[in-house]
Amino acid sequence: MRAPSFWNQPDTTLLAAALSPFGWLYGALTAHRMAKSGLSLTVPVLCIGNFTAGGAGKTPVAACLAQALAARGERPAIVSRGYGGALSGAQPVRVDAALHTSADVGDEPLLLARIAPTYICVDRVAGARAALAAGATVILLDDGLQNPRLTKSCAIAVVDSEVGVGNGLCLPAGPLRAPLAAQWPHVQAVISMGAGAADAPVLAEAARRKVRVFKARLVPDPVISAAIAGQRVFAFAGIGRPEKFFATVRQTGADLAATQAFPDHHRFTKADLTSLARLAQQRGIIPVTTEKDAMRLPPEMRVHVVALPVTLEIEDKDALLDMIASRF
Repeated sequence: MRAPSFWNQPDTTLLAAALSPFGWLYGALTAHRMAKSGLSLTVPVLCIGNFTAGGAGKTPVAACLAQALAARGERPAIVSRGYGGALSGAQPVRVDAALHTSADVGDEPLLLARIAPTYICVDRVAGARAALAAGATVILLDDGLQNPRLTKSCAIAVVDSEVGVGNGLCLPAGPLRAPLAAQWPHVQAVISMGAGAADAPVLAEAARRKVRVFKARLVPDPVISAAIAGQRVFAFAGIGRPEKFFATVRQTGADLAATQAFPDHHRFTKADLTSLARLAQQRGIIPVTTEKDAMRLPPEMRVHVVALPVTLEIEDKDALLDMIASRF
């Protein structure tokens, strides 16, 4: 699904107001669930989540921190629900990038498996136990802030600075998964992604609660950026906020001639691919997409599309890692 536009309106729209009783109920149930105690493992559990539904940049953060923890001598393993993967069930599956496809395990776990051992399972406890049995010294949860099944040693909320928490209402009236007041006690740090200002209320509340805030940004791969700089390109993406990717493409110096947005985790159909290929051919432009979207393209299409990887730069990353280590 694509996030409804009224979620990010500064004022409560009539539709949001009409849905707010359902949002109150949803938020109250989630808050009640979050208050439950979970299982404590013999190794630290680091959760990378967010306050809202939709993409805020959790996966790049998980990848960055897994690499950083490995550089500090840890053996991190990542546990994901494996959204959209046919193999995601009650039994944990270790993702094998050479064997599995995005249809098997989901697009994000396929990317994360390049960084660290990654397990998918709808039961995060079972996924964490599988990682622990394989020798992990720290478990990273990709999402799961609102899931109480595991006791978290440290939880980080990732916030998109360009949308913040939207209208501040709970699903389906707004993007929040639970009222912020119920979520703050479970969070030890906030990572603000990008250079927007919509996260100002969140950052102010973090300061009031003495929750550490770290700024971060996504940087496009320099080699691919140099290859498409000055070229006419057609960017398409099926992520939480495709506009973020289009801005990243512009950042490379490419001439962005056309764009097309798809819903998050969109499964590209034959008709989609035919339309994309026709547009690129007719207008003589290079199709460019995200690494995550490229995972969902068939191999025969992937070779004709430029995938633009991004890496995460976190200000004061060592301070963040020290804070995380202090919780272990």
